[in-house]
Amino acid sequence: MKIALGPPLYYWPRETVLQYYEAIADTAVDVVYLGETVCSRRHELRLADWLELAARLRAAGKEVVLSTLVLLESGAEVGTMHRVTTNGAYPVEANDMGAVRQLAGKLPFVAGPHLNLYNLPSLQWMASLGASRWVVPLEMRRSDLAVLQQGRPQGLQTEVFAYGRMPLAFSARCFTARHRNLPKDDCRFGCIDHPDGLTLRTREQQPFLVLNGIQTQSAKVCCLVQALDDMRALGVDVVRLSPQAQHMPEVIAIFDAVRRGQLDGDAAQARLLPLMPEQPCNGYWHGRPGLDQVATEQSLVQEVALGAR
Repeated sequence: MKIALGPPLYYWPRETVLQYYEAIADTAVDVVYLGETVCSRRHELRLADWLELAARLRAAGKEVVLSTLVLLESGAEVGTMHRVTTNGAYPVEANDMGAVRQLAGKLPFVAGPHLNLYNLPSLQWMASLGASRWVVPLEMRRSDLAVLQQGRPQGLQTEVFAYGRMPLAFSARCFTARHRNLPKDDCRFGCIDHPDGLTLRTREQQPFLVLNGIQTQSAKVCCLVQALDDMRALGVDVVRLSPQAQHMPEVIAIFDAVRRGQLDGDAAQARLLPLMPEQPCNGYWHGRPGLDQVATEQSLVQEVALGAR
């Protein structure tokens, strides 16, 4: 099982990004996704910069994949997508059907998590177009994935989003700009002030969602480290960790320790808790509301034993 670092979802200063991936090059991560997937107005790095960064990571032994925008709203954005899909050096994660159309029958590609692949016919169709790997939709439960794994097309790898704030929705509106009473076209790049997004709280001051430009995320952090052994048994090929502003090398090291059998899932979960920007959740994996945190049998046994003392 490989560990992948998903594309960066937040807007960070250029030097921060370069230093971030310099640190990532020294980690145990196997696959690194690069590129802007949220908003084309984020301009700290251009395509040429992403390609230069990709070359450095490839030289460090990483498999590099370039990701496309999820929501295309202008001709300029379509043009950028065309340049990404025809880069000629790196495989591409297609995050919308326009990118799929550009790649179909030409190059193998990764079918991103926002393509709504929920059943075997859609997987078979995507594989026939040239997909070599698909990323499971975030809200898919374990039992449904098990069915798809039994019948997935030969040669199609499966990747599961296993750590990070979940991208739940995209909109033509920019909620970060709206928070500042600014129009989207004059947002003044406010996202850069929120390296892990802007938390939206309920009236009871409970964290609920995170505003990240045109993207809405979960406030809680999806963490499936306790399910890694189960994923391996299901035949999952890659687990995706989504970048966060702090502690990412440590997070990768913990997942790698579980992968190697050096740490069990419950111990790993305990080590991850202080590294997260918010509390964990794993509800979708268990067929529950996504913000739920479902305890494992082992952790429940431990809680009972502690309560009996």
